[in-house]
Amino acid sequence: MAMITITPSLELNENEIHYAFYHSSGPGGQNVNKVATAVQLRFDVLHSPSLPEPVRTRLIKLAGRRMTKEGELVISSSRYRTQDANKEDALNKLVTLIREAAQPPRQRRATNPSRASVERRLQHKHQHAHKKSERRQFDLDK
Repeated sequence: MAMITITPSLELNENEIHYAFYHSSGPGGQNVNKVATAVQLRFDVLHSPSLPEPVRTRLIKLAGRRMTKEGELVISSSRYRTQDANKEDALNKLVTLIREAAQPPRQRRATNPSRASVERRLQHKHQHAHKKSERRQFDLDK
């Protein structure tokens, strides 16, 4: 039972990851028609005991269209000519995604705009309004 280290406090059990291999459309010459080198990695995010709840919710959000309705994360790789290299690439993509989800978002600290930035905004607003008013057609009858 091998463990994959994501962060010092987060590890994944290798048994939670499932691989499927299929024929790639990428480089490989005639070999591409004979050998299933492309990899599809599947990881059940919703039912994984390794993921803490905050990481799970951020991962689901980060994964976007790669998530299935059943809660599985699907990652494909066909960049390389060998099955092992594509398997390693898909695993690296998964680890990178989970590491990103493991980082808690930074809290936004409310700040006030500087006086100079307010002045610049108002100056630009005034110039824009003046430019627009110059374009207006005046009625000569009045």
